[in-house]
Amino acid sequence: MITTEQKELVKATVPFLKENGVALTDHFYKRMFAHHPDLKNLFNMGNQQNSKQQTALAMAVLAYAEHIENPGVLMSVLDGIGQKHVSLGIRPEHYGIVGEHLLAAIAEVVGEGATPELLAAWEVAYFQLADLMSGHEASLYKNRVAQQGGWTGWRPFTVKDKIKESTEITSFYLYPTDGGAVADFQPGQYISIKIFLPELNLFQPRQYSISTAPNGNYYRISVKRETSAEPNLNGMISNHLHDNIAIGDVVDISAPSGNFILQKTEKPVVFISGGVGQTPLVAMMESLLHSDSKREKVWIHGCRTTEVHAFKDQFDQWDTAHKSLEKHIFYSQFTPGQLPNGHYNGWVDLKAFDQEIRKDAEYYLCGPKLFIEKQYKDLLEFGIDKTNIYFEEFGPQSVQLS
Repeated sequence: MITTEQKELVKATVPFLKENGVALTDHFYKRMFAHHPDLKNLFNMGNQQNSKQQTALAMAVLAYAEHIENPGVLMSVLDGIGQKHVSLGIRPEHYGIVGEHLLAAIAEVVGEGATPELLAAWEVAYFQLADLMSGHEASLYKNRVAQQGGWTGWRPFTVKDKIKESTEITSFYLYPTDGGAVADFQPGQYISIKIFLPELNLFQPRQYSISTAPNGNYYRISVKRETSAEPNLNGMISNHLHDNIAIGDVVDISAPSGNFILQKTEKPVVFISGGVGQTPLVAMMESLLHSDSKREKVWIHGCRTTEVHAFKDQFDQWDTAHKSLEKHIFYSQFTPGQLPNGHYNGWVDLKAFDQEIRKDAEYYLCGPKLFIEKQYKDLLEFGIDKTNIYFEEFGPQSVQLS
């Protein structure tokens, strides 16, 4: 049990963490991988390369230090981390390894200021957090295997179909290789897929949103090809799926996870997406339409051109068939000329609409960090209560909104 004095010591490190948190976590990861190179198969090395993982961990450590008096207030954040851990197969024994190298990194980065008392305080604080996290994750693992078709760890799935949705996005239809049942999921959740990347000589896990409503037979992921001349490691995995995974191939995936899910209310719902960020929102919209939900539905999506616009034909069909659906599409690089009704030139801009933004609706945002931040800010300016705004950033959480 952490003492009052130890809590004060942990809180006293907040200014240091605000200033040097990323340097600390960067040192921690380098140290841990040097001692345990096998863990590179468990961690997303692309997010190590772009420092998103280091930043996300630094933010989490800072938040924990700031709320050491009552870490329970962070439970929604911790649940998101726990969902990701379960998707990757993180187990209690991994917390011991992380703790060892995090404490060593604190001592090495802080230097003379890392007194025995401070290190002892952080040791107690860390393992208090580890107990909280591993206990929560144990319940998540239990829930996975309790449902029909559920599992933990990795399970082989066969690619039964591969459909090109646009010039950049391709969908993969994944069926259980063993012919067994498929675990249900909440619209908006993701699966992890594990791929061996010869260039790194490593297995690499990646999360992809399930882009279809629950159907009891298969999962569908819709993957964007990285078109830059030298794609980063995350792009290499996506391109590997495009170039090297064919119909009939088998891939390992983990059970659906994630807490960015469609809320079960009767409020009007507005989906706002940028690029491939539409994938979890497609699953949400399809689920509502298939259930004949009477909720008012608004779809706002932005992408560069009509050629890269995935699921365009599907939404045109839905728009025609369902009077409760309203659609707005933005093209940032559209060729000048007359656009159909409901289509706009430029980036997604909520201020472009004539009608008033609904204050009684729920808003779901998904896309790049800057996209989410802009839409969130605009919604607050329209008077939308933040409790009605839900968002997910692909990759480690780095968006901070209040």
